[in-house]
Parts: sequence; structure tokens; C-alpha cells
Amino acid sequence: MKAIRVSEACNADEMRLEDIPVPEPKAGEALVRIEAAGVNFIDVYYRSGTYPGAYPMTLGMEAAGRVEKTGTGVTSVKPGDRVASISFTGSYAEYAVAPAEKLVPVPEGVSATQAAAVLLQGMTAHYLAHSTYPLRKGQACLVHAGAGGVGLLLCQMGRRIGARVFATAGSPEKVALARAAGAEVAIDYTKDDFVAAVKKGTDGRGVSVVYDSVGKTTFDGSLDCLEPRGTMVLFGQSSGSVPPIDPQILNKKGSLFLTRPTLFHYTATREELLERSSAVLDAVARRELDVKVFREIPLAEAAESHRLLEGRKTTGKIVLVP
Repeated sequence: MKAIRVSEACNADEMRLEDIPVPEPKAGEALVRIEAAGVNFIDVYYRSGTYPGAYPMTLGMEAAGRVEKTGTGVTSVKPGDRVASISFTGSYAEYAVAPAEKLVPVPEGVSATQAAAVLLQGMTAHYLAHSTYPLRKGQACLVHAGAGGVGLLLCQMGRRIGARVFATAGSPEKVALARAAGAEVAIDYTKDDFVAAVKKGTDGRGVSVVYDSVGKTTFDGSLDCLEPRGTMVLFGQSSGSVPPIDPQILNKKGSLFLTRPTLFHYTATREELLERSSAVLDAVARRELDVKVFREIPLAEAAESHRLLEGRKTTGKIVLVP
């Protein structure tokens, strides 16, 4: 089968399309024929060595397709089932294995491309808005990278809840996308001071929560956007890691809360995974949640997907098609 491989920490140009054996599912695993694979910033982190990994490796964790074969002891899925997962071992490939308990059903009315585009980012937006800091009607929140994959979904979820959504983006086109997704106030951070815009829009009080996937370049300003006892949710670092912080700063800025969550702690059990994934995929099937696919790229051209992500040139999700 064809797969995108890296032999060491490298830049995007060193990703290679190689022929490797089709993996054999072990006990408790399932082999899935990949129809669409989602591209995420965590893939960039593993490729670049920001996150440690065992090389050589096939990149990718998220995909959708059909079960081809199961290992011993598997009862939750069977060959032919339409499934998706964020726990594949190398989803940039024609086939990949995953623990059967980490596969979720894809409902009728949701394509493989949609499932691969929304599962990780949709469940991320869902746990952020419903669990890490459960938004309530009338509350104000700030979403950074509001035209990115998670950002667009967070704007939609915040709007459905009835929250006041402030969002930042990096161009007039991205600002328009965030506004169309539900942002009441969309701010072009390349031209405007987002802290001033948030304070103006909240009569000086600030927002209840900031959802920040950007990290280094937005972190300090994000703290300044919060109302007293507000919550800073740092869930990514696309601009770089946030330097160590003196906890006393949280006190000085209003007894703030700071958390650094990850999706895997919010899908730790099979029950929670199914509940969260079905909430997202069923909303897509009912057309209550719009999935923006920025581009479908052939598997052989996967390097381009990483260049686009690292260059912040995407609005929505990139999907690789074997």
C-alpha cells in the first residue's frame, strides 16, 4: 500500500510517499480502508520533532473509511462498517489500524470526507464549549483563529448556545468567515488591537473565557481580555510555546483560571468518546453544523498540506484522499 512516511524529524519537503506492507490488525484492533484522512497541526508537531515519536513513522491519526478486517476479540465493529477515528496508527495511507474501541460509527448523511474533516476538530470544539468551560447563553467568549478548523466550529457552537462570540482572524477574508460562522465581533488582529476591541465590545468588563490555540503571540493579550475570575483555555500553540508563567499574574489580573486541556482526556472512556463523537457527527448529519473543507489533496501531495498549515494559509480543514 501507499503511505506518507518520515524517517526522522524533518521539514515538509522530506515527507515521502512509500510502498509498505498493509498492516495486520492485532487482538482488539481493526484494519480500515482509508477513504479520507484529516490533516491536523499535531501531525506537523510529530513530523517536525516538536512531539517525540518513533521513527520511521507513517504520519496521521485521523481518518474515515470502511472496516476491512478485525483482529481477535473485536465485537464493536465488523467488516463493511463505516467508521472514523482520531486514533489511527498512521492515517496518511491507503489502510491503517486502530483500536476497535476507538472507532466511532459514521451516520448516514455524513460523507467520509466530512467525517475525516470534523471528528478531531469537532470533538475538540465540543469539549471546549461544553466541558472545559461550559458556555451559557448570554456569556461572552473570545475565540482565537476564528477562521481555522476548530475556530469555525467553536463560533458555530457558541452561536447555537446563545453566547456572544468574539473572534480573531488574520485577514479580511478570514474575518468574514468567522463572522459568517457566528462571531458577533470578528477582529483582524493584523490591523486592530484585539484586547481593545474586546474591552470595547464588553463595556470594559472582558469575556468570561478565552479559547486560545495560537499560544505565544496571543497569550498575554488573552489574559487581558478576561473578566475577573475568567478562564483562560490554552489548547494549542500554533505560534510557539508559551513561556513559563508566574501564577501571581493570574491573581493580579483578576483571580483568573488557566487550563491546558487536550482532547484525549475528554474522550478517555468508550462511553464519552461515543457521546461526544455522536453529538458532533449527528449535528453534521442534521446540517446544524457546517463543515468547511478548505481543500482535498491527493495523498501523494501530503507535503503541500503541511506547508499550508504552517503558513497559516488555511480556512477550515485539509483532507488527504488516497
